[in-house]
Amino acid sequence: MQGLVINGNNNTFEVECDDGITRMCSLKGKKLKTSKAYYNPLCPGDRVQILEDELTEKSGQIIDLIPRKNEYVRWNVKRRSPQLLASNLDYIVCVTTPDEPPFRPRFIDRAIAQAENQNIEPVIVCNKNDIEASKDPDVLYYLNLWEELGYKVFLISAKTTEGLSELAHFLEDKFCALMGQSGVGKSSIINRLDSTCVLKTGSLSEKYGKGTHTTTKGTLIHLTLNEALLGGRIGATADLVDTPGIRRFVLHDIEPEDLALSFREFKPLIGQCTYGMSCTHTQEAGCKILEAVHAGIISEERYESWKRIKAEIETDSWKD
Repeated sequence: MQGLVINGNNNTFEVECDDGITRMCSLKGKKLKTSKAYYNPLCPGDRVQILEDELTEKSGQIIDLIPRKNEYVRWNVKRRSPQLLASNLDYIVCVTTPDEPPFRPRFIDRAIAQAENQNIEPVIVCNKNDIEASKDPDVLYYLNLWEELGYKVFLISAKTTEGLSELAHFLEDKFCALMGQSGVGKSSIINRLDSTCVLKTGSLSEKYGKGTHTTTKGTLIHLTLNEALLGGRIGATADLVDTPGIRRFVLHDIEPEDLALSFREFKPLIGQCTYGMSCTHTQEAGCKILEAVHAGIISEERYESWKRIKAEIETDSWKD
């Protein structure tokens, strides 16, 4: 029978099976042929083939992985290998804050680039829109910039519920994953979207202004959306993967010469330069990307972000 992976650690995964029973399942042979080099062979959202254990109730073995529609991956610096965060997504929801923890636009640029590389549409949610820093011109500039690039941007406050109605309507009937730095409030957002959820929320480190990890493993949550956010409508649902907080987002499986393809505004210009696909987009005459930067069509901030990320990939410095 088939089932849906809810969460898992090491060699044991919680699988919601098609017969309505949730089973704790191990990998047959402790390895999947299609697991590539990921340190976690399965992630929330995976569809798998299982064999139920005839002797132990609610147990089974995973014998195969159903091919994924997509997968969202990052390089895990601590484990020095790629980490699957979620699969078969409609959207990846990148959560940020204007402060507490500090606003990091390049973190979001990296998260967006990884999503673009894997053909997953990114959505940006700026939580804590009730704090004074939400009016900071630099924060507003980047939020407007991402919106101008065609990304859906939500300004919300899990504390006051500002903007949550619009977000709830967007998420209805979709399968998404929430990702972001530790402390941006992913669990608080989920608690507000579904009043029956009671996820543990953390506090910020007073010394560093960074969040603490309250979600230690990715988990797929079936939400019954709060009817108060939907004008009293009852029974609306959404599926969300609550991923562990990330302090450092490192791209995976993107070559430096291909990074421009993961920047939405760069992509149509690739190959149009005088030097064609050999153009480095840094100094060549006739470079269409440089021309677009000088004309204000491509923002200098996004261009600098691309250059910095490209340099890091070339040196592998961010994998140290």
